[in-house]
Amino acid sequence: MTARVVLPGLLRDLAEGAAELPVELAAEAPLAEVLDRAFEPWPILASRVRDERGQIRRHVNVFVDGEDAKRADGVQTPVSPSSTVHVINAVSGG
Repeated sequence: MTARVVLPGLLRDLAEGAAELPVELAAEAPLAEVLDRAFEPWPILASRVRDERGQIRRHVNVFVDGEDAKRADGVQTPVSPSSTVHVINAVSGG
């Protein structure tokens, strides 16, 4: 089955305009692996979402089937073959 990684408009330019990145999964996999596979062709996109330690950046939110990965198991959050992963830039201001 195919898990989907959905990108916000601000990051789509880094993935040649793609709104969704499909990731073929035969079984459940950790979020880190799914993101690695989805972002493999676009290392700049990968660096915008995850830091040098591989953790989700502070200003980025990632949801797996509607659950905030940072509040779950972070990059170890399980992703099923039918999951949808949303990457969302955090919005802040003053």
